[in-house]
Amino acid sequence: MFDAHLRTLCVAAIAAGAFGCDDGTDDAAADMGTVGGGITCEGGTCVVPAGNYTDDVTFEAANTYYLDGKVFIGDGESTTTLTIEAGTRIVGRTSAAAPGALIIQRNAQIDAQGTADAMIVMTSDQDTPAPGNWGGLIINGNAPINGCDTAPCTANGEGDTGLYGGDDAGDSSGTLRYVRVEYAGTKLTETSEFNGIAFQGVGAGTTVEYIQVHKNADDGVEFFGGTVNAKYVVLTGCEDDSLDWTDGWVGKAQFVLVKQSDGAGDQGIEADNNDSDNDYEPRSNPTISNLTLIGEAEADIGILLREGTRASIYNAIVKGFGDGCLAIDQAATFELACTDATTLTGNLTLEGVVLDCPTAFVEPVDADDNPLAGLACSVEQFFSADADVKGNTVEAISLDAGYRLPAGSMLLDLGAVPNDPFFDAGATFIGAVGADDWAAGWAIGLD
Repeated sequence: MFDAHLRTLCVAAIAAGAFGCDDGTDDAAADMGTVGGGITCEGGTCVVPAGNYTDDVTFEAANTYYLDGKVFIGDGESTTTLTIEAGTRIVGRTSAAAPGALIIQRNAQIDAQGTADAMIVMTSDQDTPAPGNWGGLIINGNAPINGCDTAPCTANGEGDTGLYGGDDAGDSSGTLRYVRVEYAGTKLTETSEFNGIAFQGVGAGTTVEYIQVHKNADDGVEFFGGTVNAKYVVLTGCEDDSLDWTDGWVGKAQFVLVKQSDGAGDQGIEADNNDSDNDYEPRSNPTISNLTLIGEAEADIGILLREGTRASIYNAIVKGFGDGCLAIDQAATFELACTDATTLTGNLTLEGVVLDCPTAFVEPVDADDNPLAGLACSVEQFFSADADVKGNTVEAISLDAGYRLPAGSMLLDLGAVPNDPFFDAGATFIGAVGADDWAAGWAIGLD
């Protein structure tokens, strides 16, 4: 098992005078402040002790890297770069108190550029892996977040994963390309647990494309504020929400495919501005196009818009969620959606959205906290207003292989892509995957 092998390597490392290695029985390395060293390798197996690394580091494809606790790249000030070669395997230590996790600090960068044939995989150390075995990937940036009265706001990530936030919307934390994070999401306390990939105040200078989170115990991907954009995102078998945003995320995303596992999963999207103050600025306001959310009978809601979030969602399929396809909550969110049945403010937009769930709309029912009070608008009215222009419909949808549009589908040429250079203008189809199956060959868990 991993811990036994870890102890063997550490004994050898300590004998050789290596700094920052422990025997794997405690989290002492987390307090040792490992700086630019401490990694020991033997026979293709490398142990990366917990701590801060402020010299540039390369993870090579020829080795497997075991994260022994929280591994911080940078110290919040240094411009350290972690380079991960295509095909590299990174393994997180399983521990309820001190799980392995990879954390990119503010001002540091990750350069993880895999390929479809040589994915970078971050996974569990267990022979029979399960959701929650290890921590996950956390990236901290200097882009704006909300949550304070005087900008620029900063915050400390869940599970003590570092400071994030600032005033640099164009900040770069590096590149993620063809990276899969699987079996992560350790629960630390009742109110603190790891996401598969947490983008915490990450800036628009960061490149994120062809990423997957598979079988995570908490959310798949969560954006905590920031301006980062993402393309070609696959989220499979996540036990909580698949795509989550909060605290002022104003980025963009295109080609997002969510598929839940049997008996697992809450929301497909859980969208918040800020639960302490729904009107905090910068207000969450992402633009998303080409989205497919496939839920299960025991799942919650496909898209839940709440806590004052703005959003513009185009060309989406929401299918199979047991509690319903679409919900809006809190008065601040409804006020962004509509002031009456036909007049929209333009701050919350759904266009080209197809709903296929046992219940299409989830309306608030709590009389003591009913955001409909004083507003002549319901979720259904908001969705259906100007339907001939917006193209929103409620209808049954068939998908090939469980996630892509079949040949000849009318939905292959009905979408209107946002007029923004980030978005692929040729993706004039509803849903995440059109005629070109971009997920084939590298994404798992879709069958």
